[in-house]
Amino acid sequence: MASLLLVLHLIVTLSLIGVVLLQRSEGGGLGVGSSQGMGGFMSGRGTANLLTRTTAILGTLFFVLSIALALVNRGSVQQRSILDSPPPAAAPAAPALPALPAVPTN
Repeated sequence: MASLLLVLHLIVTLSLIGVVLLQRSEGGGLGVGSSQGMGGFMSGRGTANLLTRTTAILGTLFFVLSIALALVNRGSVQQRSILDSPPPAAAPAAPALPALPAVPTN
């Protein structure tokens, strides 16, 4: 379930980025929205309204999917780092070895 939501979230995110980049900074919509650029299909105002509506829909989907992902994953906390795990228990000390007698070198 989380994987499906994550894939949908990625698609919505990329679409939202694309739609926002298509808009003009003055809020006038797509710059080629005149009758020459689009072949008379949509006016500049119609294109701006379409992009604004699409941005609103994709933004809403983005927030809904973000909340859904947070709710789905809230109980499944996994340790992802060795820093998150508790320190290991101390190993028992090894018994001391008996001392060996000194060997004369000569």
